[in-house]
Amino acid sequence: MAQQPLYLGFDLSTQQLKVVAITSDLRVQHEAKFDFDADSTGFEITKGVITNEEEHEVYAPIALWLQAIDKVLQSLQETGINFGRVKSISGAGQQHGSVYWSKAGEAALQNLDKNRLLEVQLDRAFSHPFSPNWQDASTEEECNIFDVELGSKQRLASVTGSKAHHRFTGPQILRFQKRYHRSYQETSRISLVSSFLASIFLGKIAPCDISDVCGMNLWDIKAGTWNEKLMSLISGPESTDDLKQKLGHVSEDSGGSLGTIGNYFVHRYGFDPSCSIASFTGDNPATILALPLRPLDAIVSLGTSTTFLMSTPKYKPDPAVHFFNHPTTAGLYMFMLCYKNGGIARERVRDAINSGSSSKGWDEFDRIALNSPVLGQSEEGSSMRLGLYFPRPEIVPNVPAGEWTFDYNSGTQVLTETESGWNRPRDDARAIIESQMLSLRLRSRGLVESPGNNLPPQARRIYLVGGGSLNTAIPKIAGEVLGGSEGIYRLDFGENACALGAAYKAVWATERQPGQTFEDLIGARWNEDEFVEKIAEGYQEGVFEKYGQAVEGFYAMENRILEMEKKKVPTL
Repeated sequence: MAQQPLYLGFDLSTQQLKVVAITSDLRVQHEAKFDFDADSTGFEITKGVITNEEEHEVYAPIALWLQAIDKVLQSLQETGINFGRVKSISGAGQQHGSVYWSKAGEAALQNLDKNRLLEVQLDRAFSHPFSPNWQDASTEEECNIFDVELGSKQRLASVTGSKAHHRFTGPQILRFQKRYHRSYQETSRISLVSSFLASIFLGKIAPCDISDVCGMNLWDIKAGTWNEKLMSLISGPESTDDLKQKLGHVSEDSGGSLGTIGNYFVHRYGFDPSCSIASFTGDNPATILALPLRPLDAIVSLGTSTTFLMSTPKYKPDPAVHFFNHPTTAGLYMFMLCYKNGGIARERVRDAINSGSSSKGWDEFDRIALNSPVLGQSEEGSSMRLGLYFPRPEIVPNVPAGEWTFDYNSGTQVLTETESGWNRPRDDARAIIESQMLSLRLRSRGLVESPGNNLPPQARRIYLVGGGSLNTAIPKIAGEVLGGSEGIYRLDFGENACALGAAYKAVWATERQPGQTFEDLIGARWNEDEFVEKIAEGYQEGVFEKYGQAVEGFYAMENRILEMEKKKVPTL
């Protein structure tokens, strides 16, 4: 009996290169990882990167990634995999990072020697040896230029899906062009991290992915092309045609094959020459493919920071959020919210509650939060208690570090900043969860619609991932605030969500029938019992509507704080 074909999914993240091998029925057969700090040799890195504090630069050596590719394939071999069974490969890369190929780069890719490692053979394939990491904050000046180039931050977000951000590729290329102009002139092609990884396997420069390209501040999402004004901005003295040639064609068929695997991998590792290379995408787009996420479903990642992901047919860009083309399905978009203050803010409240006791865990925090009344209302009609908790400066909304507490009368819409009547830190336990969930509801409310049965607009399912999903209070309160007509679920992919999403993409790209969507093919084969557990109810009539009133007070509270901060005059 013939063995099933295998599909590989790679994830090139900040600290590791991971790979999973799955079968057509999506079962994991092999996996391996290469930890950059623990397993690499010859690089002075910390957590996968080099940091230049003086310039606010954070970047990674490209040679490190080349070393990792060979090493992780060797590790996969040691698990007993037969690479000859691999029918297709896809991957995910940390978003926004850029790789600058030299004029000799593509020729070097096409003439790799199976007896020499990638790191050795491609040492002169790049006009710049480093790739800026998403943590890089060196482009403040360039971001300011981007934000006004089209007239406003709102206009930039409307065109490209996001306002300018330090980590986005366009501002990074502008800084590179100005700071390293000779290297820029010697650059033949510019890849994203995802298309760089695809290029290595393909043996030639791969096009950027239709979803990952939206993290550049250069792609006009609705027009489906590079924005001429932004391209002219970063071209400098060179022509925009030169920059377009450097960036190359963008593959709009995210399920199409880019070609077959390069000879290096055929002869060195035993891949079949017909093994197909599907397009590689960014790590966040790959995450929503690991479910697969349906429209009206949402993922909330509750780690040190908080990330909210939703698949939606609605394109409603705003400077406070991110929109990307969906990584597989035309007509859908990926909506993303990123907050700096997530787990770190909740932990501060937890520690204050545990102060003076031997407890270090979440038990007392959860107990208090679950036994506190909704919005701190001692009785029906009394004022709602609202707060913002930012140990670090926040980007959504854009305010400095601080804590603020307010009372809000939903009947009169009177908002009062006060701590009177608050029993802190006990009242903060429920208030901080409500605050974080109200912010998500505020910013996603224009994207949701009724899931049917005369229910108010809300998400269908809400999937929680990360350490916060293990709390007992957070899932319950998340369901009360956000709804979720089918409930609140915990997702557990271990560390392999992005790699699995990429592997699923490889299956779909190879086995789809004409017109068959990713959601249809993968949804029919995906066994949610392996990864998903229902942990709380979602929509609760009456409670959900009460939080709808609170959203208006929350919005007013944010605006009040923004106005207060604008009026502050720095002391000299």
